[in-house]
Amino acid sequence: MEIKPIDVKNLREKTGAGMGDCKKALIEAEGNIEQAIKILKEKGLAAAAKRSARATKEGKIFTKIKGGKAVILELNCETDFVSRNEKFVALGDKLTDEIIATGATAVTDGLSTLVTEAIGVIKENMTLPRFKVLDIADDEYAVEYVHGVGNIGVLVKFKADNKALFANDAVKTFAFDCALHVAAFAPVALSPDKISESYIKEQTEIFQAQMDQDPKVAAKPDQVKAGILKGKLNKHFAEICFLDQAFVKDDKKKVSQVMAEVAKAAGGKLEVAEYVYYKLGDNA
Repeated sequence: MEIKPIDVKNLREKTGAGMGDCKKALIEAEGNIEQAIKILKEKGLAAAAKRSARATKEGKIFTKIKGGKAVILELNCETDFVSRNEKFVALGDKLTDEIIATGATAVTDGLSTLVTEAIGVIKENMTLPRFKVLDIADDEYAVEYVHGVGNIGVLVKFKADNKALFANDAVKTFAFDCALHVAAFAPVALSPDKISESYIKEQTEIFQAQMDQDPKVAAKPDQVKAGILKGKLNKHFAEICFLDQAFVKDDKKKVSQVMAEVAKAAGGKLEVAEYVYYKLGDNA
């Protein structure tokens, strides 16, 4: 018999089960909604509906690099006890594989179904609030890092003028150290030119207000004040921009300086193409 999409949608709203499971249940129940609900309950798939309102403030960040793609995702649950559960960790790993295999860029029915099924087994609410995928070209290289118990996760993607550079041990070490750096310092942007205009505007207004409240600065000529403001902004950008920050393994040099030195020694040029920083709960 034909199962109408609206019936599948209604069943999902009533039970919290995945779209695929709802359709199968309706087929088995020959279109009877109440019978389909019973079938889902018997399979433990409708239990998710009762838990869907519970807060999910715990969880873990997962990363994976495979098949020319790098993925980072946040998977949430109710308790830190479950975040250490083998089944929860297996779910995170399975989700990263599914994202890479299907090329998903947003949460799909398939991903939702995996989470819903796990809820029925683990008996605790779980959510997949966000993930990001980076495509890794032939002349690019990516590294991953998950800190501690999984509260911070990082991806960093590099590009080189010669892909042979990525076989160099010093380059590999530097790349991984960059992931450690991002985890430690959580840069806001890759470089000053990547900072949003709204952020620059807001920070300019903050520094301007601070200067206006300082009698010594307020009394200076406009040209001098403009120079002071520019200096404050440049110093701030150096603190928040990845390439301008003092390198985690050598605070006497900027990340960009160390990268240039490592690349030159390896016989090529290297650049950071992109990075992703996830901290548990930052999506809220």
